Amino acid sequence: MFLNNKRLEIEGGKFLEGNINISGAKNSALVLMAASILSKGQINLFNVPQISDVLVMSKILIAMGMDIKSNANQLKIKTEKISPPSQDLFFDLFNSLRVSFFCIGPLLARFGKAKIPLPGGCLIGSRPIDEHINSLKKLGVIFKLKKNYLIAEVITPSKRLLGSSINFSCKSVGATETLIMAASLAKGKTILKNVAQEPEIIDLAKMLNLMGARILGAGSECITIEGVESLKGCDFRVMPDRIEAGTFLIAAAITRSKISLSQCEPNHLEEVIKKLELCGCKFKYSKNLITIIPNKILNSVNITTSPFPGFPTDLQAPFMALMTTAHGTSQIKESVFENRMHHVNELNSMGANISVKDNIATVVGVKKLEGRLVMGSDLRATAALAIAGLSADGKTIVKGLEYLERGYEDFSAKLQKIGAVISKK
Repeated sequence: MFLNNKRLEIEGGKFLEGNINISGAKNSALVLMAASILSKGQINLFNVPQISDVLVMSKILIAMGMDIKSNANQLKIKTEKISPPSQDLFFDLFNSLRVSFFCIGPLLARFGKAKIPLPGGCLIGSRPIDEHINSLKKLGVIFKLKKNYLIAEVITPSKRLLGSSINFSCKSVGATETLIMAASLAKGKTILKNVAQEPEIIDLAKMLNLMGARILGAGSECITIEGVESLKGCDFRVMPDRIEAGTFLIAAAITRSKISLSQCEPNHLEEVIKKLELCGCKFKYSKNLITIIPNKILNSVNITTSPFPGFPTDLQAPFMALMTTAHGTSQIKESVFENRMHHVNELNSMGANISVKDNIATVVGVKKLEGRLVMGSDLRATAALAIAGLSADGKTIVKGLEYLERGYEDFSAKLQKIGAVISKK
């Protein structure tokens, strides 16, 4: 049963050609906005994607008392009047956006207390917050759970977080980002081991260092933070969105089309490019530009998702859509989330041949997909169905457009520009 009327309509089978400009990274921009809580000056963020998740995060920060001005892809954030959220009116905003939970680190660092609803977002697995909580406890925080809220308070005599040595039990991007932000204003040194190494973490450390933080080692497995008394404002440009770039590379491959991406960082996509090359795609590079040239016949390739620099879980669904049209049989193993294959049934309804057992999808390539009415269940699954529709015979209608708009800026307009027959309804 479809619960809303927002949809994409796609006439498949069109050859694409041209250039797509990659937007700022969703997964970086949202955390940088949370990090602005730490500042006592003005944060000017550039290259911020115009997506619904950014709008929700802006509403959350404004509800805390921040002054936010938006102009195209720029945000001006003033934090002088900020106060920690404590009222139930914040529940719906926080609960709709999982990354809003990461505000807990900067709130504790700046105010010594926080009351945060338990995180919501896409239903792709449990995504536990144990790593965040256990690590913050080592900085001097106690927690209470009241109804659907997590109440946190710094219990050190000075009400200031204290630096500590923390060894994460797993490579959690969210926990790494939360602890980097919290430790930036902690007293003393914090050493984080077994941290996530995603480029978005490097982006966060760069901005915090511009604000006056002392962070070393971002991008490695060990990060050292020397806490400072306060942080100032800064100007910062959000990195390009590697997941959007990967999505459009896969769109080019599934339509066997030559396209170029500008404002793109190939170093963030090494594993994705490697797999696409194994399929039969060629690449050309120039400054801030990458061009993909697929063969007419692509071969099946196995993938296993893993933390950076491995194959990103956020591109598992789009890559599976590509494999449905490849020659041979591939296996796609999802090792990051336990519930991220809702797109399988929808792809099968379009004529794909996919079976799943123990979080491993076996994909037997078919000659052609057929346009159908399909429903996206999360952000990346919806993107995967749209990509499948680009190559399918006939019309594909993709419901669940609100998921897509959480993470892709002008998705349909960018594809229209290079020849896709796609429209929002």
